[in-house]
Amino acid sequence: MVGQSEGRKVVLLEPFVHQVGGHMSMMKYDEHTVCKPLVSQELSFYESLPLAMRQFTPQYKGVISVHLKKDSLGNLTLLASPSLQAESCGRLDHAIGDSAVTIWQKCKWAASTGTGSEHTLVKRCHTQITKTFKDSCPGKMLLRTDLQYHTDPLLEDANGNQPERKSYNPWGLHCHRQHLNRMSSKYNENKLHQFLLLENVVSKYSYPCILDLKMGTRQHGDDASEEKKARHIKKCEQSTSASLGVRICGMQVYQVDTGHFLCKDKYYGRKLSPEGFRQALRQFLCNGNHLRTDVLEPIILQLKALLSVIRKQSSYRFYSSSLLIIYDGLEHKENTAPLDNHLQGHFQKTNCTTTHGTNHARVDVRMIDFAHTTFKGSKCNHTTYDGPDHGYIFGLENLIKILQNISEGK
Repeated sequence: MVGQSEGRKVVLLEPFVHQVGGHMSMMKYDEHTVCKPLVSQELSFYESLPLAMRQFTPQYKGVISVHLKKDSLGNLTLLASPSLQAESCGRLDHAIGDSAVTIWQKCKWAASTGTGSEHTLVKRCHTQITKTFKDSCPGKMLLRTDLQYHTDPLLEDANGNQPERKSYNPWGLHCHRQHLNRMSSKYNENKLHQFLLLENVVSKYSYPCILDLKMGTRQHGDDASEEKKARHIKKCEQSTSASLGVRICGMQVYQVDTGHFLCKDKYYGRKLSPEGFRQALRQFLCNGNHLRTDVLEPIILQLKALLSVIRKQSSYRFYSSSLLIIYDGLEHKENTAPLDNHLQGHFQKTNCTTTHGTNHARVDVRMIDFAHTTFKGSKCNHTTYDGPDHGYIFGLENLIKILQNISEGK
């Protein structure tokens, strides 16, 4: 029972402010750990993860129990209880030490003035919450003008004042609001929900620039209904998923000229033509002043290494999974020297010049979202496939070619 946890340490989960894509809410558990609702197929993947793939996936840290809590005013919080998880499920794959309790604002649902079915997330922010957002994007703001969902969260401090609205990437809060709404409408407070604990792969970056790519030519899982299957096939046919085997699901890229993050969402990515996709990749690598050529080679090298690994994964199908490409918007000074003018004209569309650097920047390439991944021996296996995932390989090969062309100034 939830009541048994009283007096024990719990973690009040925060929305993960650097979530740039997906529809499932990603939560921040602590500085180095995020969590998401457990899907048995994804758990099965992490529990039997091939050794060669570990460097390209977030570290799996175990399973934890989460429940909703509502106070007399109707404010909602999500509480994670390591001790509850140990009692009720008896499974914690890796020991989780005592975590400093992170505070997330209480969330109150109020009917918006738009439609009766829409709700607005009201945040009661206090000093610790304000600090959380400042720590996530130190002293900087996020542009939200390119985001295309229309129900915006209302931000308020303890005195009812609204702070700067562009201080975060709103996609994560958009997902969080929808997730809380689903949980509160379907379940009571005592219902325990299992969440996966995973490595926060952007925690080491000061200004994480993140590209979320939906990989492969097929996005529906084996268990998809005919309606869902048709819907996903149509999305692939009408986007670069069919022509390139990859499409953009979201991104944020730090702009040094404005001190903001530029954000794009999945609706933007679905509309791109192959040439638009190429231009979007250039935009992801442009910091507002110049192209970050210092990150190009390490990204390409990691993608080639991943491609080599995927080619050897017989029976795996990574349907609907994503690939994150991450680099730091905080650039080392030695990487900012301008290059000769013969390459610069190609990037004038994004107001970027081209630079060269003496040192390679730190980058990460990580596969995420395995709720529809299938492989031989999977506990949730529906169909057994032979050979590697050729749709995923097709997407990786095209991605590498496009980045190589950008690197060569083509």
